[in-house]
Amino acid sequence: MRRADRLFQLMLLLQEGKVRTARYLGEKLEVSDRTIYRDISDLVGSGIPIDGEAGVGYLLRDEYRLPPLMFNSEELKALALGAQMVRAWSDKKLGSTTATAIRKIESVLPERLKKEIKLNAIKVPGFQMSEGLSNNLEMVRVASEERKKLEVCYRSLRGEETRRKIWPLILYFWGNKWTLGAWCELREDFRSFRVDLIVEVVDSGETFAAAPGRDLQAYIDYQAEE
Repeated sequence: MRRADRLFQLMLLLQEGKVRTARYLGEKLEVSDRTIYRDISDLVGSGIPIDGEAGVGYLLRDEYRLPPLMFNSEELKALALGAQMVRAWSDKKLGSTTATAIRKIESVLPERLKKEIKLNAIKVPGFQMSEGLSNNLEMVRVASEERKKLEVCYRSLRGEETRRKIWPLILYFWGNKWTLGAWCELREDFRSFRVDLIVEVVDSGETFAAAPGRDLQAYIDYQAEE
């Protein structure tokens, strides 16, 4: 059995959710305990959260266990292309997370599929994102997830700057621009802000709770009526 195929089968065995010894895994895969130790070390090195130690057994953490998925080459190419887009057009942290996810997938792929992905004729250049925009994106993304109010200085397309306190609700991508949907305390209404036009963004130290008429669903309804 080729190493890539063995790693894939090893992951399927660990997905069962039980502590498995190297001897058990080795018997299933018809390899030595030493080979299992080496394979486990390689998987952990690629970011897969496996707990345990030699002589005791190994267990895949709950948050990583998913039903086994099988992708064909076209599906894998689509995933790789999507990952390229995220890395090219999102903030550094999200891009790094995406790269880690792809490495985990590649770690259990047969060599033939790895080569097909790398030779994919569709590429997404990564020069579009300035450091300032990437930093702003990360801050507003995290704030929307953690419901933190932000203080922003926003420059309109006419060049006018205003300072506002906003409740970030949603980020959406238009193909070359990111827009932040938020509740604006200054206007007491929903507003949409192009992230590349945010001059400065600061965590206000305040949080907000979902309130009727000011939450994400209300914003979506508001946009649908526009």
